[in-house]
Amino acid sequence: MSETVKKKIAELRNQIRKHDYNYYVLAQPEVSDYEYDLLVKELEQLENEHPELITADSPTQRVSSDLTKEFKSIQHSIPMLSLSNTYSEEELLDFDKRVKSGLPDGETVEYVTELKIDGVSVSIKYVDGMLQSAATRGDGTVGEEITNNVKTIKAVPLKVHMDQRGKYNLQSFEVRGEIFMAVDAFNKLNEERVKNDEKTFANPRNSTAGTLKLQDPKIVASRPLDIFVYFLLSESEEFNSQSENLQLLRDLGFRVNPNYKVCKSINEVLEYCNYWESKRDDLPYEIDGAVLKVNLLSQQKMLGSIAKSPRWAVAYKFKARQAITKLHKITWQVGRTGTLTPVAELEPVFLAGSTISRATLHNLDEINRKDIRENDTVIIEKGGDVIPKVVSVMTDKRPQNSKPVVVPDKCPVCKSTLYKPEGEVAIYCENTKCLAQVKGNIIHFASRGAMDIEGLGESLVNLFVALGFLKSYADIYKLKDRRDDLINIERLGEKSVDNLLDAIERSKDRTFSKVLFAMGIRFIGAGAAQKLVAHFRSIDSLIKAKPEEIEEVHEIGPSISNSVKLFFSNKKNQEILEELKEAGLKFESEDSGIKLDEFVGKIFVLTGTLETMGREEAKEKIIQAGGKAASSVSKNTDFVVAGENAGSKLDKAVNLGIRILSEEEFLNMLGNK
Repeated sequence: MSETVKKKIAELRNQIRKHDYNYYVLAQPEVSDYEYDLLVKELEQLENEHPELITADSPTQRVSSDLTKEFKSIQHSIPMLSLSNTYSEEELLDFDKRVKSGLPDGETVEYVTELKIDGVSVSIKYVDGMLQSAATRGDGTVGEEITNNVKTIKAVPLKVHMDQRGKYNLQSFEVRGEIFMAVDAFNKLNEERVKNDEKTFANPRNSTAGTLKLQDPKIVASRPLDIFVYFLLSESEEFNSQSENLQLLRDLGFRVNPNYKVCKSINEVLEYCNYWESKRDDLPYEIDGAVLKVNLLSQQKMLGSIAKSPRWAVAYKFKARQAITKLHKITWQVGRTGTLTPVAELEPVFLAGSTISRATLHNLDEINRKDIRENDTVIIEKGGDVIPKVVSVMTDKRPQNSKPVVVPDKCPVCKSTLYKPEGEVAIYCENTKCLAQVKGNIIHFASRGAMDIEGLGESLVNLFVALGFLKSYADIYKLKDRRDDLINIERLGEKSVDNLLDAIERSKDRTFSKVLFAMGIRFIGAGAAQKLVAHFRSIDSLIKAKPEEIEEVHEIGPSISNSVKLFFSNKKNQEILEELKEAGLKFESEDSGIKLDEFVGKIFVLTGTLETMGREEAKEKIIQAGGKAASSVSKNTDFVVAGENAGSKLDKAVNLGIRILSEEEFLNMLGNK
């Protein structure tokens, strides 16, 4: 093979990378689109003629031809922590005080303040300068691999400028950033979808999140995804500061938001936040606040992190945007547990990136407190720039014939008589066969936080219920017997049906705690399900337990214990449980559950931050070993486990003469279980 061909291919790749960098990172194109396309076509032709020369970092390899049938799990080497939120200047000042009190006397603190991009977090790993993998944040510990989709984003380098790494050995490193869609690009995408008679997207963030989970990278490549990176991590190198990292990221060829600032004081931070809150609508992309981080990484290390958030960083959320509109009517929605929720049907109004036509009114007390009526003129806002809600009523514009809201006495779906428990604000439909409840329970069961059945969304659930294929969530596992019927549905096909059936089959591997949460027992969220599973270990033990035995589990009270007993005393629920068991779902904990003598019947209290595990994990281990995890120290406490920066609980334990355990002693008692 001619060395000239190799040389030409290398030259074309370098030219295209340079033009990608100039266009997508610097926003300073040096050639026309036509000239750029000619370079790409020439490279494609040469690679087609010499396929043995194709490499993973070639610009032609951004869009894979392979469909992503399953988004595999990826463990983050360092957790992607979420940030604590602040909403006022006072809270920012309090954060500054906490930072300074957590550092040695005399330490000077600088903050790097960055815009908080309203997008989707991503982690991208590089080895020898080449993009190796990309993953979503997930639960912060484990994310989903989206490598093929991230590679389609031209602002993400497939190969970095290793000659610009300076003094650092970056053989393996990770960058984290926020993927988003610019507002104009998003609007253009929606215009094209209207022309093609396709459903439009609600807002740029939702569109971005949905795009990153598409199976076909070719469709992803057609969407206007962009990225800003803000974090650099290398297990082999120690960096000096966040501001230095941002500059190094730029040198390596990444797109860094230029609107960050190194602030010498908290007052400069406040000025930055106030400035950008007033200028947010001038930006080409959406932001919902600012992020401030202690600049020196040595100080970040000293401050450490709590279970879910770093102590050295915080988000400042901008005030929610508001709009004035007309409330035409109040309707009542029936949820999966039978709860009726009032909804305001509004004159459509554009607010914070999307058109709002409905807003939740929460419950009857909320309606009465704000005196909300039909035909009122109301002020609405997006709480956290996400959930629309009615803030207040402009009573001076209220019609003269206005009347207070009349609460329905019949379910709007099944017409059953409604029930309002004493001491509760909620109103319930008690008919468990009510179609709204049936659909809601199935949707919840299949959702990502529960059984995570990919492809079984709201529209398909509604269709299958209407066709009589699903009468409960147990029927999901009988859909395989209806394969021929499903294939004959116009909007479905053999491939999509088989993908759905495969996803249903894979869901049988979900843990017992996921299954328990998915069953939709009232008051049992994901956390409560984990606590109950850790304590009782099997569904049969939970069902047999008396209410007072259930309430022995830490943070489980009468509401949950009564709900559990009521749920499993229902004959229909008993039948569904048996069907789920027959389908092969897990109703026992896989953990060995070995009780330890040192733990059985003993009360433990945790204080401070543990290095090897989060507080919830430590509580679960205590419960699994036979102990009890309490939240406060008393004379009945047997042990206090003291981690880093232990607080007043430690002082109280010392005064009461309670045995203090270091994290190492605690792990030894567990046998590193």
